[in-house]
Amino acid sequence: MASSTRIFGKCCRALMAAAKTTSAATATATATGTVTKARGRPNGILKPQPVSPALANFLGTNEASRTDAVKKVWEYIKTQNLQNPANKREIHCDNKLKTIFDGKDKVGFLEIARLLTQHFQKTA
Repeated sequence: MASSTRIFGKCCRALMAAAKTTSAATATATATGTVTKARGRPNGILKPQPVSPALANFLGTNEASRTDAVKKVWEYIKTQNLQNPANKREIHCDNKLKTIFDGKDKVGFLEIARLLTQHFQKTA
């Protein structure tokens, strides 16, 4: 630090210290989830939307956000041990999952969100 003091003087040390405290405060606020929107309403993928009857039967509710739907599908996959042990990116669908995944026997984990989009109805 002594070499930077000789080059930049004492004023830059104060600026660098201020930058560290503001970035640390921002990091802790983001990590704790205290940063919110002004309105407080969920938007986008966090907004609960009406779902199709097939997905409503799977989730147990008529409205869900996209993130909650994906979380519950993953929870079901983990509890039923439906991932291929040799290739964890592949999911073997049972009868319950086939109803929401177009009757496919195997689904890649990146396809889950794409296959669920057809079950969410657009709201105006």
